[in-house]
Amino acid sequence: MTRWIAVLLMLLWCRPALGGDIGGTWKNDADPVWIEVVHDDGVATGTVVRNDRNPAAAGRLLLKDLKPGDEANVWRGQVFAVRLGEFRDAQVRLTGDDRMEILVKVGFMSRTVTWTRADQAVGAE
Repeated sequence: MTRWIAVLLMLLWCRPALGGDIGGTWKNDADPVWIEVVHDDGVATGTVVRNDRNPAAAGRLLLKDLKPGDEANVWRGQVFAVRLGEFRDAQVRLTGDDRMEILVKVGFMSRTVTWTRADQAVGAE
């Protein structure tokens, strides 16, 4: 019995590691938008820190309630769908050390947005 409890506690403790290192600054590959992703206690959020086309969007919550999924390098949570004006369920997949894909499905349609980890300060060009 004690062994099972120890195994269960170890699995619960290790589970956040399944999600990979999602924290940091990310730049949208198609648009001049940067987000800062932070995680605390196994839950991550992403906030827009810079948007060159819409500066008023800075500070807006883009990703929320991201938790590690059952697969390695996958997080599940919600993303703000600008066109719909609401949060939608999303899957975030880290496809490499510096690459991230956000997949959103709405009905039979889906959209994937790719991001690259920013290696310079957000304010730098």
